Amino acid sequence: MCVLLALTQLAHANTTQPDPQLRRLLTQAINSSDSFHDRFDAEVWLVDMSQRLKPFITSEKKRLNLLRAVHHEAVRAKLPPELVLAVIQIESRFDRFAISKSGAQGLMQVMPFWLKEIGHPEDNLMNMHTNLRMGCTILKYYMSMENNNLRSALARYNGNVNSKNYSDKVLDALRLRWRER
Repeated sequence: MCVLLALTQLAHANTTQPDPQLRRLLTQAINSSDSFHDRFDAEVWLVDMSQRLKPFITSEKKRLNLLRAVHHEAVRAKLPPELVLAVIQIESRFDRFAISKSGAQGLMQVMPFWLKEIGHPEDNLMNMHTNLRMGCTILKYYMSMENNNLRSALARYNGNVNSKNYSDKVLDALRLRWRER
């Protein structure tokens, strides 16, 4: 999995600094301090998604903990939580300790240079909450950059704007596992 290569390219292309707007958004996201507004909706969503997540995480407690965190960060970033679950499925298969060949880390495979760039070098991308907050912020930034074109935003997130392969994988996961049936 070669994830967030675009961020690496942004950081190193022509020896320029990473995109200052994305740096600002990541800093705000990390510094900002429940996404469910209705108990019934929360229960329905958590039970449904927990069953869908079961092939990846056997512990019910761990599944619910992850689902609450995904929902919270996705809603905070104004992303569909199911989309974030699809991205995580393709990026790390729900392994919060995953590290890619390019050095991306955690559930959403965030590049570690961002921690230094936003002034949080002590943060840990293997921490589920940190990783989700940064990954959702980055994905939302690319959605805005691409005028909500999901396929293009996903390609940017993956670091290969000319390839449909990654976008197709995420969209298939979204359609086949995470969307309402």
